[in-house]
Parts: sequence; C-alpha cells; structure tokens
Amino acid sequence: MKNIVILISGTGSNMAALVQAQQQRQWQQKWGARVAAVISNRPDAAGLQWAQNQGIETQVVDHQQYPTREDFDQDLARAVAHYSPALVVLAGFMRVLTEGFVRQFEHRLINIHPSLLPAFAGLHTHQRAIDAGCRMAGATVHWVTPELDAGPIIDQAAVPILDDDDATALAARVRTQEHLLYPRAVEKILAQLTPPAC
Repeated sequence: MKNIVILISGTGSNMAALVQAQQQRQWQQKWGARVAAVISNRPDAAGLQWAQNQGIETQVVDHQQYPTREDFDQDLARAVAHYSPALVVLAGFMRVLTEGFVRQFEHRLINIHPSLLPAFAGLHTHQRAIDAGCRMAGATVHWVTPELDAGPIIDQAAVPILDDDDATALAARVRTQEHLLYPRAVEKILAQLTPPAC
C-alpha cells in the first residue's frame, strides 16, 4: 500500500479535496494508495476533526512546544516516517520546513502554492499579483526543495484576474481551482509510481 501523509495547519480544504478524490476515484484499487494520516502543527486545526470523521488517523505535533524549528521538524519527521509514506503532501501547512526535513523526504514531498510559480513565491500572492497588474493568477503544485517555492513544477491551473478583484475574491477563485488541481497532480504522481499491469 502506498501511504500518503497530509500536513495541514487549518481547515484543510485541499486535504478534504484529496480525501474525496481518493474515495470517488478509488485510489486504492487503481494505484494501491490511500491517505494514511493527517498531521497538523496546530491542535486547533479544524481539518483534524474532518479527517477523523472520515476514519483517517490524525496527529498533532504542536510547533509551539519546541524551542527551535530543527527540534520541531525532527519530531514531525518521526511522526511522518511512522507511516512509511510514498508521498507527503503539504496542504495549507503554514511552516517553512528545515533542509533536514526536506532532504529526509526528498522526491516524496509536494506542496501547493497559490500563484503561478515562479511568480510570487512566499506570502500575500494574490495582492502582489493584483498590484503588479497581472491579468492571470493561479496555483502551482511543485516538488518541495530546500529553497522556498522553487522546486520543479508538477502542474498548474490559471484563473483570470478581473478588473474589480481584491485579494479575497481572487483567493476564493484560485482556491476552487486548487481543489481540482491538487488531486489531479497527486494522481499523476501515483500513476508514475505504479508499474503498468502485465
């Protein structure tokens, strides 16, 4: 079984989109894959309860309980490694991971970012796109590397920026596309990990 571990910090809407895609498109039968666990750095993350309601194991590794990022990442890595993941999926996980964590899960660690990378890495992507006069925005799924938001691109989805858009309206439109994009990107990876039937 190919275990997928999803890391969240909040409501986990992308996590929910992935779990629903797994259920509807029968990832276990197609690729021998399942969402094995959802882990959050915040004990109050609403997505944890949603995942539990789906019968998915959840854990909390509270970053506020650690004196350094390295200490937190070491315990987080142990929690993730417990599931022997084929894929680790960052879905609204609002922590910059240390190089040690990234290297441990290299080539198995992906993220979704709310811009058309390489444009607007980092935070406040929607407002920055509007301020720059861009006509298009979107989301990118990419492999995670030690350099923030700079890993190889797996897939993207674009949306137009409308004349009356503010950051909130644009974010909502991009998020709708994220919920389609992330499952599609994960399925692309799972298909590559699964040898063809004889």
